[in-house]
Amino acid sequence: MPVIRVEDLRKSFGENCVLRGVSIDVAAGETVVIIGASGSGKTTLLRCLNRLEEPSGGAVWLDGTSVGGSLAEGSGVWRPASEKQAAAQRSQFGFVFQRFNLFPHLTARDNVAIGPEKVRGMSRAEARALADIELTKVHLGQHADKRPAQLSGGQQQRVAIARALAMKPRVMLFDEPTSALDPELVQEVLDVMKELAQGGMTMVVVTHEMSFARDAADRVIYMEDGVIAEEGPPTQLFGSPQTEGARRFLRHLSHD
Repeated sequence: MPVIRVEDLRKSFGENCVLRGVSIDVAAGETVVIIGASGSGKTTLLRCLNRLEEPSGGAVWLDGTSVGGSLAEGSGVWRPASEKQAAAQRSQFGFVFQRFNLFPHLTARDNVAIGPEKVRGMSRAEARALADIELTKVHLGQHADKRPAQLSGGQQQRVAIARALAMKPRVMLFDEPTSALDPELVQEVLDVMKELAQGGMTMVVVTHEMSFARDAADRVIYMEDGVIAEEGPPTQLFGSPQTEGARRFLRHLSHD
């Protein structure tokens, strides 16, 4: 059974149809990288997986359980998840955004500890001890007492990754995690992500960093106009893309 199963996922904002029937499976331990031009639906797909956006149609399953609700037996009527159920399901997805969204008045340790303490009910001491472990994983153990303003953008993004990991998610979702960083800080974040992939974390990553896709992805998905236009191993998609859209997109990137 795949960790994530997506069937015919659709999303519209008013008259604007952003996702037009997306279906994918993501296996345990797999790193899937999603590429495509701006407006192709990549971020909306990620946000629909954990119900930050409510899909207009289709379904998402996490470990065989429907995310966001279920069909009532016999009647076929859709029952939305309760707020408590939705929060529990959302906690199974770690989400790392373009912006770090750290609390400026808290140290790195307390930024990471706040979720386990407030959401998972850990004691303050347990949560802070867990935060130290997760910060060490992202090579920031020596910076645990610093506030965000004392950290570089790359370090802040690594704190955000540690914060997501501290919730012990089933899946990590990354939405352009390096796009807000100065170029010299990008690699330190990508290196941490590669370590997570090598460690067996299930990951879905939206990025324009093709070097990461080549090195770390098990599968690359190219999206265009709200659909999956092409997918395959990195060697296939980068070496001999089958669609004109993918060829044009990759040519454009290589000329940047």
